[in-house]
Order: sequence, then C-alpha cells, then structure tokens
Amino acid sequence: MNARVVDEKMLYLVGLGLGDAKDISVKGLEVVRNASKVYLEAYTSILTVGKEELEQFYGRELIVADREMVEANSDEILADADRTDVAFLVVGDPLGATTHADLLLRAAELGVRWSIVHNASIINAVGCCGLQLYRFGETVSIPFWTETWKPESFVDKIEQNLKVGLHTLCLLDIKMKEQSLENLMRGRKVFEPPRFMTVSQAAAQLLEVIAARSATGTPLKCLSSGTPCIGLARVGSITQTIAHDVLAGICRWEMGNPLHSLVIIGYLHPLEEKILALSNNAHLV
Repeated sequence: MNARVVDEKMLYLVGLGLGDAKDISVKGLEVVRNASKVYLEAYTSILTVGKEELEQFYGRELIVADREMVEANSDEILADADRTDVAFLVVGDPLGATTHADLLLRAAELGVRWSIVHNASIINAVGCCGLQLYRFGETVSIPFWTETWKPESFVDKIEQNLKVGLHTLCLLDIKMKEQSLENLMRGRKVFEPPRFMTVSQAAAQLLEVIAARSATGTPLKCLSSGTPCIGLARVGSITQTIAHDVLAGICRWEMGNPLHSLVIIGYLHPLEEKILALSNNAHLV
C-alpha cells in the first residue's frame, strides 16, 4: 500500500534509535538530508544528545514538534507532504508510541502517502539484559502518581504476566512540557521542568501497591517485595547501565541520568540465568 512511487512525495517517519546522533540508519539519514522539512518529535522519549548536536550531524535544521503540535495541530506537519518530502523524526522506532499511529491515520485521511524507516527501540533492545524477547508478556507503562491520582492497572498486568512465567518490560513515565493544574485552568502557557521517572521511583510505587493490597485483604499472589527485577539506564548509549536485585532492593538504586526502564523477571530459563549474570554491573547503592 505504501510502496515508494518514483518522484511521488510523502511523509516519512524516521526512527532515530536509542543512543546518539549516529544511531540513525543510512536510509533514515538519506531521507533527512533530502526532505524539505524535518520535524523532531520531542515528548515521548529523548536521546543522550540535544537538538543542536543532531542538527550538526544531520546537516539540517530541525523543527521541534511538541505534544500540542503533533496531537492537536498535525495538519501543520502534513501541510506540504503531498507536494514535497517531509521527515518526522522519532527517538527509538516510529511506531513505538500510539500518537505516531494517529499521525499516520490523519495522513491517510488527507490523502498523504507515508513511509516508515524503522530503528531500534527499548522494546527489542531490552534483550541486552540477557532475557529472551519471546519470553516477555504485555508491556506496561508506569505513570507518575499525584496526590489524587494513583492508578494501579499496570500492577495487575504484571501479575498476569508472572502467573504464566513471563517477564514484564515497564516503560517509565516522562513529563515534557507539562503544565500544572493551576496554569492549565488559567490558560497560562507556563510549563513545568522536565521529569523522568527513575527505576527506584517505579519500584517504590509498586511496593506501595503491594502493601496496600495486603492491607485490604487482597494480596497479590505473584508480585512481591522479593520478586527479582532488572534496572536499565540509557540503553544503547556508551553509559548504558544494567543491574539486578529484588524489588525491595531497587528502591536504593541510583542509576544516573535518564532514560530508565524496569524489567520484572518471570521464570528464568537456565540460559537466561547465565547471560543475566554476564550483563550485571553489580548492585548500585
């Protein structure tokens, strides 16, 4: 359906990988250098380098596309894509976030052709910790809690994975260009500083749910403070860090700069046990 037609212009969604400017594929770099406009999606993930370094390596000026532009004003991105090539750059793989699928649907509604240039994402790069990808169950997202909003559905999904012996990749929350409730209600374009959930923060929220469920007489049967886990930081970069411990121990970890991910370990195959031992950087306290 979306095979390239000679000289026909289109929207390209280009994956940037996980590390730095050099993680883009040869095909992706070719698209970036030939496109008339290049947008950089700047809210679902980050690289270890900033916009300026990307521009220097790509040799192109990048237009930062925040959440508001992508989700509410996507027509601005698609405006010229039927007459000229437009590149939309995404950290990781372009289809790793549902918002990018929405962009493709909008393009289809407008009759704009599109093409995907894939790259590595945490969904497959998590294999660096030594666990086999086909032994992972449903991926979950762990959001930052507030005083009045503490969802727990991700815990139930982890529990279901553990019941059948599967590992769980937990994607940890990112807050980019967010407004406080007060500023939002007053219509003030004042944004909070970026926040990135750490492995220790995610573990603390999981432990709070475990304790609350026990206190109400409905304890979890599989997930506990003693469940083995893996913490990952800055996967794909030269400062990549991997370490494992039980859930209660992870609360003491300091794994440095973002981004972090957490893996809840299910049943370990003997081969996984051996490779996991090789990839461990030891306890981080």
